[in-house]
Amino acid sequence: MTNLHTPTPADGFAWVTGASSGIGEHVALALAAEGWSVLVSARRVEPLVALAERASGAGRIIPVPLDITDADGVKAALAPHGPIALAVLNAGTYQPDGAKELDPATFARTIDVNLIGTVNCLAAILPGMIDRGRGHVAVVSSVAGYRGLPRSLAYGASKAALNNMTESLKLDVERYGIKVQLVCPGFIKTPLTDKNDFPMPFLMPVEKAAARLVAGLKGNGFQITFPRRFTWPLLLLRRFPDALYFMMVRGTVPK
Repeated sequence: MTNLHTPTPADGFAWVTGASSGIGEHVALALAAEGWSVLVSARRVEPLVALAERASGAGRIIPVPLDITDADGVKAALAPHGPIALAVLNAGTYQPDGAKELDPATFARTIDVNLIGTVNCLAAILPGMIDRGRGHVAVVSSVAGYRGLPRSLAYGASKAALNNMTESLKLDVERYGIKVQLVCPGFIKTPLTDKNDFPMPFLMPVEKAAARLVAGLKGNGFQITFPRRFTWPLLLLRRFPDALYFMMVRGTVPK
């Protein structure tokens, strides 16, 4: 099924997770400027309140603090609000790691937030979308999910799982009229990438990245990816033989 209905502000609320900073913050502002009533979520309420005060245009921003790793808490936080027409599931965490820093607890935390947390959000909104026969879900993953990258054992694993899950979700829920998209950014200037100790080619300003994401939501393509001069070559590398891939990427591994 193609050309599914793309929701408008008249269809209900937009919901953006991970909205206290980075891409989520700027996506929420952009959606509000387009007239959406935007529910914004993160664990800390103070940044969300400050974000709500910056809303412009015909829309508004409504703080809904929650922890996406708490499945019951997610449902309870959303319950007082109306139907979710558009969900941008952007919340995530990243801790650079490698063989020397491999910590099962950190690995589990990354999977719990990036993968299970996204599942908790989906479980809270999909029943309503299925009942209404329409809805739009955008899952924010990463090019780190395409193939293994340096300093990204846990993060890359969580994003690879998200990519696969979102592909499966699309195949399952299109029959109910629900539009699903996968967002795979490259390196974006955010507090998360500030942790990196290696070169980040084509690092994109967060405002520009958010604009690309919001523009992509209006299209019918499954995957939204940017900056393309970095992400498209990585997509091509998925098809390279393993030996050639490792030879090309090995030079980027920090010493």
